[in-house]
Amino acid sequence: MFNLVLFGPPGSGKGTQSDKLVEKYKLVHLSTGNLLREEIAHHTPLGMEAKSFMDKGQLVPDEVVIGMVDNYFDKHKGARGFLFDGFPRTVAQARALDNLLDLKMTSISAVVALEVTEEELVKRLLNRGKTSGRSDDTNEEVIRKRYAVYLKETAPVSEHYKKVKKFESVKGEGTVEEIFNAVCKAIDKKLE
Repeated sequence: MFNLVLFGPPGSGKGTQSDKLVEKYKLVHLSTGNLLREEIAHHTPLGMEAKSFMDKGQLVPDEVVIGMVDNYFDKHKGARGFLFDGFPRTVAQARALDNLLDLKMTSISAVVALEVTEEELVKRLLNRGKTSGRSDDTNEEVIRKRYAVYLKETAPVSEHYKKVKKFESVKGEGTVEEIFNAVCKAIDKKLE
């Protein structure tokens, strides 16, 4: 089983690249953002709790996210592999994911990070906010706070995966195709 983590700050292009990667490598797309938005759209208690954190630019608590990932994984037992998009976001989540995958007799194969400047991210998210309907994409202060949270809590996850030689960094600016080709090159290196 090939399990890929696509890593990067909000607005780095993970969603766009994920769609292309899922198709090319025949992976099941596991986006915690999509799982959370689905819960919010259905006004579930979990979704409403998650929304209150997201509206403030904060991360949703680990136990909520890990439970959703476990359930989603179990729904797709015959998968060739998974593309984890937006997860893990903290070292604690990375360790919890490693433990969960150990129990399922698999592991993370590669972690690819999309590197994008803060100014480019702000520009992309404000632009996305015009059509996405996401309240956290329309306020520059909230966007910058999300980026600060990413740097403080999520960027250390890269160190976790660097220690086990599974981490690759890719420039996340340029055309969609240029970024996709760079990501594929990094993945193919891990598949060899």
